[in-house]
Amino acid sequence: MIYKFLKQTCVLLLLFFVLSNCSNKQNGENFGLQQGDLLFQNTGTDEIDNAIKNVTATSFSKNYSHVGMAMQKDKKWFVLEAIPKKGVCQTPLKEFLNRNKNKFNKSQTTVARLNKYYQPYISKAIVYGVERINTPYDEIFLWDDTSYYCSELIYKMFSSQNIPTDSIPFVTHPMTFNDSIGNPMPAWKVYYKKRNQPIPEGVEGTNPNLMASSSHIKFVYDYENE
Repeated sequence: MIYKFLKQTCVLLLLFFVLSNCSNKQNGENFGLQQGDLLFQNTGTDEIDNAIKNVTATSFSKNYSHVGMAMQKDKKWFVLEAIPKKGVCQTPLKEFLNRNKNKFNKSQTTVARLNKYYQPYISKAIVYGVERINTPYDEIFLWDDTSYYCSELIYKMFSSQNIPTDSIPFVTHPMTFNDSIGNPMPAWKVYYKKRNQPIPEGVEGTNPNLMASSSHIKFVYDYENE
């Protein structure tokens, strides 16, 4: 009887250990950033953040309004990104993750990794981004090289290299700022009116949700599940 009890106890302890170990892995105990990882972020629910998500959602990705690239410098992690007010910059990882959190105080950030084919291009991609630190943010979202918005920077970090056009890991398409019936969304009308600029409807560009839909990346970690 005692033997049977001890046997059952050992089985239960073993089961608990296995489940606990699986949980730890899911919570990121064994996760580590790699150079060139892409950090997709839901930056909030203000009017423009929602407007970005509303006009860029894909069947695969709906909630991302920002993207940056992880880079390690002097054994510390940073995120290369283009953000309003600062332009192109390298942001400490902790600061990046603390920028916007959910109601459970978890960072609304998901990590994706480029497949093996693109790994050799990452070092040059990072050099391209670092060389453009302090370049202004492109708040008009035009496809030029005097200023950058977040996904434009990431795209050009690869398109600037000797990669065939049809092999670049991300795509561009004509941007839209319209609602489902083809009218400019009110938030975008106000946004561009304040800047005394026409809405660049149909201009070629990209966005975080479109990038997140790339078949050349794999999502490897979600900070909201820590």
